[in-house]
Formats: sequence, C-alpha cells, structure tokens
Amino acid sequence: REVKQQEEEPEVDVWDLLKNANPSEYEKIAFQYGITDLRGMLKRLKRMRREVKKSAAFAKGLDPAYQVDKGGKVRFMVELADPTVELKWYKNGQEIRPSAKYIFEHKGNQRILFINNCTMTDDARYYVTAGDEKCSTELFVRDPPILVTKGLEDTSTYVGERVELSCEVSEDDANVKWFRNGVELTNDPKSRYRIKVEGKKHTLVIEEAAKNDTATYSVMTTGGQSEAKLSVDLRPLKISLALEDQTVRLGQEIHLKCEISENVEGKWYKNGQLIEASDRVKLYHKGRIHRFVIPVSAVDDEGEYMFVPDAYNINIPCKVHIVDPPKLHLDGLGENNTVTVVAGNKLRLEIPITGEPTPKVFWSRGDKMVTDSGRIRAETYPDSSCLVIDAAERDDSGPFRITLKNEAGEDTALINIKVVDVPDPPQAPNVTEVGEDWCIMTWEPPANDGGSPILGYFIERKKKQSSRWMRLNFELCKETTFEPKKMIEGVAYEVRVFAVNAIGMSKPSMPSKSFVPLAVTSPPTLLAVDSVTDTSVTMKWRPPDQIGAAGLDGYVVEYCFEGNGFSQGISTDLSEELGEPPFNLEADEWIVANPELTDKTKFTINGLPTGSKILVRVKAVNAAGESEPKYHPQPILVKEVIEPPKIRLPRHLKQTYTRRVGETVNLVIPFQGKPRAKVSWEKNGSPIDKNDINIRNSENDTIIFIRKAERGHSGEYDMKVEVENLVDKATIDIQIVDRPGPPEVVTIEDVWGENVNLSWKPPKDDGNAAITGYTIQKADKKSMEWFTVIEHYHRTSATINELVIGNEYYFRVFAENMCGLSEDATMTKESALIAKDGKVYKYPVYDDFDFSERPLFTQPLVNTFAVAGYNATLNCSVRGNPKPKITWMKNKVLIMNDPRYRMFSNQGVCTLEIRKPSPYDGGTYTCRAVNELGEAEVDCKLEVRGKG
Repeated sequence: REVKQQEEEPEVDVWDLLKNANPSEYEKIAFQYGITDLRGMLKRLKRMRREVKKSAAFAKGLDPAYQVDKGGKVRFMVELADPTVELKWYKNGQEIRPSAKYIFEHKGNQRILFINNCTMTDDARYYVTAGDEKCSTELFVRDPPILVTKGLEDTSTYVGERVELSCEVSEDDANVKWFRNGVELTNDPKSRYRIKVEGKKHTLVIEEAAKNDTATYSVMTTGGQSEAKLSVDLRPLKISLALEDQTVRLGQEIHLKCEISENVEGKWYKNGQLIEASDRVKLYHKGRIHRFVIPVSAVDDEGEYMFVPDAYNINIPCKVHIVDPPKLHLDGLGENNTVTVVAGNKLRLEIPITGEPTPKVFWSRGDKMVTDSGRIRAETYPDSSCLVIDAAERDDSGPFRITLKNEAGEDTALINIKVVDVPDPPQAPNVTEVGEDWCIMTWEPPANDGGSPILGYFIERKKKQSSRWMRLNFELCKETTFEPKKMIEGVAYEVRVFAVNAIGMSKPSMPSKSFVPLAVTSPPTLLAVDSVTDTSVTMKWRPPDQIGAAGLDGYVVEYCFEGNGFSQGISTDLSEELGEPPFNLEADEWIVANPELTDKTKFTINGLPTGSKILVRVKAVNAAGESEPKYHPQPILVKEVIEPPKIRLPRHLKQTYTRRVGETVNLVIPFQGKPRAKVSWEKNGSPIDKNDINIRNSENDTIIFIRKAERGHSGEYDMKVEVENLVDKATIDIQIVDRPGPPEVVTIEDVWGENVNLSWKPPKDDGNAAITGYTIQKADKKSMEWFTVIEHYHRTSATINELVIGNEYYFRVFAENMCGLSEDATMTKESALIAKDGKVYKYPVYDDFDFSERPLFTQPLVNTFAVAGYNATLNCSVRGNPKPKITWMKNKVLIMNDPRYRMFSNQGVCTLEIRKPSPYDGGTYTCRAVNELGEAEVDCKLEVRGKG
C-alpha cells in the first residue's frame, strides 16, 4: 500500500499555535507536534502571557519563547543598556557555566548564549540577570516527526482465522494511532483488537476474524499514515443430507438429522425461536452430522424446525406435524397474556396453533369480529394465526379473543394488548456545583413516562466548541443527580440527559448552560514564624500540596489582634484534631497585610504595636478564588527575641585548611544570632585587607573568598559574631602551599669503586609545607642525559651504586613536598670519574666547545581550524642551550593550572593539547621559549567551528 508522509512545511512555532488555538484543539496539536507534557506546557504558556515589566537594565530582552528541534542549536540574545553590568544566565534556577554545550559571546552591548545539540532535558525555563533585574523565556524542544517506513497491505482471510496487520515506523516505541473506517482503536483489554509494538514494528492483531471485521484499517503518526483493506469471507458450505418433514403422533419420538460439508457448530430453531438443549430436548453434534431428538413429543412440538450453521447465511428447514385437537400456544406471551407495543409501531402478534385437521381461527374484540382486512386485521396460516395492528394507537389497548375450532374440539384465549411509548425528554439539567475536574448536575423527571415506569437515565457531555457528545454512564442512573468526572480544567462543557423506560430511550434533553471546571488550590502548608522584631513579624510557608491547571497566582496574608472575638473555650489539641484554628473570628475582623498578591512564600507584616499578640493565616489564590486558609496554631507576641550568637564552624575547618597557590578559597561559615548580628574578621590579629580578600556577610552566614590564593594569604583568621553584649569567636588556620625550591648545595663527598657518596643541604624555601623527600638523578658527561636513580628519599646524604667503570658522572637533586617536586634541581659542580683498577690513564685536557645558544624556533605554529567537542593540538619545535623554559599564552594571557589544556615538550618538540574546545576557546595562541641567553616567541590563530 502507498504510505503518505507529511509534506515539507515551513518551520512551525508550537507556542504561537497554542496561544492562538481554542482549548478544544490542544490535544490535537499535542499529538501532531509530538508534545508529551501538554499540561506542563499549558502552565508555561500561562506564565508567558503575563505582562512583562519594562526593564531599565535591558535595552532588548529575550523573546517570550523559543523553539528548536531535538539535536539542533538555539541562540538567546539580550541587549544591555549598560555594557559594564555583570550578566548571568540560568536554567531552571541553576547558573549556566561556559562549556562545549553552552557558548557565550559578547558583541558590543549584545550578550549571546548558544546552546548546542539540544536534547529533551534542555526543554526548560531560562532567564538572565543583570544586577537586580532579570529577563526570562521558555525553550521548547520537540522530537522530529515519526515517519511510516513500511505501510499496511491489503489482506483477505476467512472467518475464524487470525489476522495481523503490520507497519513499520522510523523510531522505536513511537506514538502510533490505529483507525477502523476512520474510528480510532485503543488497546483496551476488553476490545477484540490487540495492538502489539515491537521496536519500530506496530501490529494490529485480530485473534478470530469475524465477518463484520471487513473494513478499511489505517495507521497515523505525527509524520505520515498508511491504510489497507481487510476482507473476511465465509468458506462455501454444502448440504450433504437435508432435514425431512415429519408427521408424529402425540407422545412419539421426534428425530431430525442433517449433514453438512463443514465441521461447525449450529443452532436449532422452531418457528423462528431458538431452541436450547434441556432434559426434554436433546441436541447432538458429531463431526458434520447434527441431530435433534425429543423422546416424547407434545402438542407444542408441532411447527417448522430449522438448523442454521454458525457464521453462514443458510438454513436447513423441515416441518413436524403433531396430530392433536386444536391448541393455542401462548407460551411466548407475557403475564396475563399481555402484549406490549410501542405507539406508532406495527404489531404483528403470531400465535402458534396445533390441531389435526387444521382448525379454523376466529379473532374478536368484544362483540365485533376482526376481519382479514383493515388497520386491525387477522391473518391465518396452517400452524399459526397473527393479529396485525398497523400504527398502533393508545385506543387499541384492551382484550382480544382468539378461538380455534376443528372436528376434534376447540380452544380459546384472551390476549391483552397494551400500547406504550418512550418517555418525553427531561428538561435541561442544572449544574449546581463545579470543581477541578468534576461537576454536580440535577434534573427533573419527564412529565410523561410513556405509559411505562422510568427505569433510569443516561447522561452525555461535550466540550462547548465540539459537536461530539460522549456517554458518561453505561449503567442506568437511578437518581436525578449525577457527578461527571475527568474533565479538563479550564475548558467549557455542556451536559444533557436521556430518560429510559422499558420501551426505549427518550430524545435528549436540551443542553445545560455551559460551565467551566475550575478549582481553588489546597491550603498552603507548613505555616511558621521566621522572625520577630518589635514592630514586625515575618512568616514563612510552603506552597499548597495540590495546584490545579488554573495555576497559582499568589498568596494573601491576613492577621488579627488577640482579643477581637477570640474564643477561649476551645483547646489547642482539640482544634488541631478537628483541623480548625483554636479561635473563632468573623470575616471582617481579619486585616489584609498585603493588598497586592505576593508570589513568594515569605512575608513580613510591618507596623505592629510592640507587645501585642496577633493571629495569622495565609490563603492561596488563583483564577477560581481563594483557598481554605492555613492558620498559625498559636498567637504570636510582637517582641524581638534575642538569640545568643553561635558560630557553627564546619568540621573540615576545625583543622588546618590547606590549599595550593593559585587555587580558589571559598569558605562558608554559618552562624546564628538575633537581632542584627555583627560579623568581624581579623588575620593574625590585624584587620583584613578587603581589596585582597573578599568578605561577604548575610543574616545567617559569612563567606571568605580568595580568587587566586597566594602564600601571603596563610595565617590564622579570627571570626567574631556580636549580638548586643554577647560574643562568639572562632579561629580558622589557612595554609597556602607551593612547590619547594631546590636544595642549596650538592657535594660529592667520596668516590670508591663503582660508588659515589653525595650530600646536600635542605632548600631555603620549603614551599610553606614540610619537605617529604628528595629525587636524585645522574647524567653521563658524554651525553648529559639525566636518569632518576632514587625517588622519595628522606635523608640529606646518599650513596649511588652500580656506576659504570670508566664513565664520568654529574649528579643533581630535586626537593619534594606535598605539592610535588621543585621546578629546578641543584647539580654538583664537579664530576665523579669511576676509574679502573691499576694504572690510571691521564686523559688529555681539551678546551670545552661552547654549545650555548639563545632559543630559536625551527618549526613555527600554523593557523588551525578545530571542530567543537573534539581535541585539538598546536605543535612547534625549538632549540637552544641551556634548554629553554617553555610557556604558552592565549591572547597574551599566560595559561596556568587550567585542566582544559595539557602541555608537552619532548626532544625540542612543543605541543599544546586543547581538550574538547568550544568557540569560546578560539583566539591567538603564543609559545614562548626563554633561557639565560634570550627568548623567542611564535604564535598562530585557532578558530573553533561548531559541529556540522
């Protein structure tokens, strides 16, 4: 079958679609554009519609919303009125740092944020702050449309066979909808249709196909659809042995037998009525043969018998005639032989009769005979008689007599005809109460029940903008009140009612007036006192446990002075058990503390008399109104309470706090104390230089911050917290350490055999940390290549063994502490010759060749392009003697202790590795080589491009 894929369309902004769409279209838009959290998007949409205040800090703010496909790239841009203001970006309240994913760019007054390779976790609320002002937006990340890669195929089958209709889509476990003749199919356990999903393959399964399963089936995804036709037919059936007519004497056996070509079940009928097996009637089925047996026949057994194979539009009839006096068969009539007919309908009452010879039939109504013509007439057949009433009227109600006569006797009976109708429709229902997703509706019974008692009611509802009514109850509602549920909050609905009696269902009532389900939130939670002064009380609380789709607009804080209607007769324990406040106040005695709603969960009530007691409650407010209040259980005394100062020094700061040179020191020390606790710092007994060390204090903690630690920052820092005349103190010992200097002098004390004894003095500079050991290296005078012979050695003298006889060696020593080895080593001034035994050969003395040379780059850096997210390297080569010291710079700024960069130098080849660069890492890089004879530089430009 042909697969229809979604045509290429211009980029669609889902936010604009939702803002301009009717609420009834939200679900359709959600499926078409792959929205899984519709309720969450509606909340964000409502937040976007709020009026944006004009900002003094932003010349141009963020758009209300941005949209990007999964895997794509989005660009946020604001324009500042003052380019010197510090700017910070946030995602769901968390600050965003530069990385390969988040790229920052400055262009004049413009500040730009790029987000690369967007995923569903990037679907969030973003905002940017400039000073005290902020600007926010919403980012929507949508999945790409799902395509149908392999469509459905037309299928033909027979009744009872298992059918599978399959298709394949472009993504695993995608959202796929199935339709039968345009009606959606669901995977309901009660449904005969089962939907199976295996990765990208989706299958509709019908275990036992039926004739009515013939239809057009289709699938639909967000990016395509496919359809196919299913045809279900019966296998042809042949009659091998037909039933034969029988004449049976009363009391003898009736035995009917037939044979068909298929081994299928079937049903037996007598005069059109289904016959079930019983103690008197025996039904047999073996293979293709079906038998019907009544061991002892009765008068009522006379009639037309028929066998109908299941699922086939074919029957095998026969007649059975019982010889007997005339007899009326009224078993099918109701109590007192009453027959009920609906007004306006045609009544055809067929009364089976028996008798041999065939009796004559007479119908009468009172003294008037019923003829075989007219609106009310009698029709007589060999084995039955019919009373026919065309377009029954209420006046046709009454008794009718039927009489049978033959030469064997006669039989007569009275049949009561009752003409009834469906009830009138009820009046339009009234909606008396609405909630978050429910309502309560009532109605009056219909004025006319149609002559039959009302059995119950069916209720339907629909969205006001829709024409599709949905049944709400599948069992009759016996009462005249009903509670519809599971409605969408904020959407307008209408309801209507059907009355039902034994005849049928009335026409629908007129729709109710439209209504919108909307509910207030639950009360706020955890209301508590945050702080108290002589003129104010600060309260804090938590948001309500239940917030509907209407959202939360803010809070109202109310208070009342103790004594204004205060109820003294209710205990606190009893009131808490009842869920009520321990006081009873009229509504007009509460004072609103905030005329305008506050969206924060903390509020200060100002202007209170000192020494008074107040009662406080908080309500949550949304479009549906105010919630139930949350009361503070006790009166609050308006008087400032002094809380002694207490420094809560973290455990790790109770020992010496050690950091390396260049690292950041950021210590947060919490404390308590009210009111107006004063915090002061001293270093080694002197005030701290705030230009060098940043101190920030708040009500609950103090922060000491050093951006790049230096050894001069080491010392004892004394913290003091004062509340009036009360004081608490704490001391923090900070130690800033660095690598040590080299040992002072390395001396060759003795040379014997293959051994050399060395000694040295500890370094003058230990790096502000204890020396943990030494590393000793040797070098042959010919090659001057250094090799380590001892590491982590703790003494200041050592013996070097197993030296090569005939070689001449130099030695050097590095000092080591907790930060590592010293940058330089101290070398012996003289060399040690390992002489051979016997006559010592005196080597001629030559003047040493001067290999000294200032640094020279033999291979320069080359301008390079890098791809964001993939490591990049810059290479060059240099020579010089003594060996030059290599440093790297970016945009003329020295690169030090940055984990994004790795530096290598081997045999004069210098390499800078940049780990997973971002466009922020682009710029001019410089390599500098320095020795005691001079220095040299070489630079290049690096451009980092985004992933294609």
